[in-house]
Amino acid sequence: MDRPRQQTTITDEVSVSGFGFWSGRDVNLTFVPARADTGVVFVRSDLPNHPRIPAVIQNRVNGPRRTTLVSHGTPVEMVEHVLAALAGMQIDNCEVHVNRAEMPGGDGSSLAFTNALSKTKIVELDQQRRVIRVNHTFRVGNEDSWIQAEPNSVDELDLTYNLNYACPAIGTQSYQSVITPQIFVSQISSARTFVLVEEAEQLKKQGLGKRVTYQDVIVFDDNGPIDNPLRFEDECARHKLLDMVGDFSLSGADLIGKITAHRSGHRLNSQLVFGLLQQIVQSLPSRLSA
Repeated sequence: MDRPRQQTTITDEVSVSGFGFWSGRDVNLTFVPARADTGVVFVRSDLPNHPRIPAVIQNRVNGPRRTTLVSHGTPVEMVEHVLAALAGMQIDNCEVHVNRAEMPGGDGSSLAFTNALSKTKIVELDQQRRVIRVNHTFRVGNEDSWIQAEPNSVDELDLTYNLNYACPAIGTQSYQSVITPQIFVSQISSARTFVLVEEAEQLKKQGLGKRVTYQDVIVFDDNGPIDNPLRFEDECARHKLLDMVGDFSLSGADLIGKITAHRSGHRLNSQLVFGLLQQIVQSLPSRLSA
């Protein structure tokens, strides 16, 4: 583990309210300061005894189109945009109190969360932040959809996302960025979730996303986004990179390396995190038998 910095938290509680895109239920979320080595922990304030769900890769469960965490049977859903805001701003220790399972959707990006967190101060704590450095090249996925991690010659996390959609209004996009708090807030945090119009219609037929409008997420037909102008020409690729930041934070460490994703999503993001943690296990010295 190299280049440790001091762990951080926030000084004051700040809140975000909204509704869950999938459930349609109103939800209140509050970011609460936490001690060193707490990590990010979701707290279900609506349930007896306020169950705690640590944001670690071991608590991730497979699910469609979003990142869900479960601890002792208690879930929190669509956490990736919350996690991206905290990780992108380098806030390491924080309790996230919510009164529903699903996080507020906001505008489909991390902007509501970074705006709230910008209203408080980020302070250093006594303990150093854990660091994971990619020490060899490896890839997860297949020929059509994959993520590759490789060493970086500088102490940075360098991410690239390559997007290739059949929809002509989206087409092929690529976005690359070093991840720093300043870059994340100004260039990545406001990139929004997107779906194709036929996907949106199918979800509504399943009873999902009934409160979501064309202004809440970017819905594409063949001519472009419907009633919702893009913030960036490559906003779709930027949003996929935002998801990477959130999902990679489940490693519980600062990552150093170059990571390139091609047509991938939450499932492969989690597989890459497991690969990085396995790299650490393999590098540990074997214990000598007595």
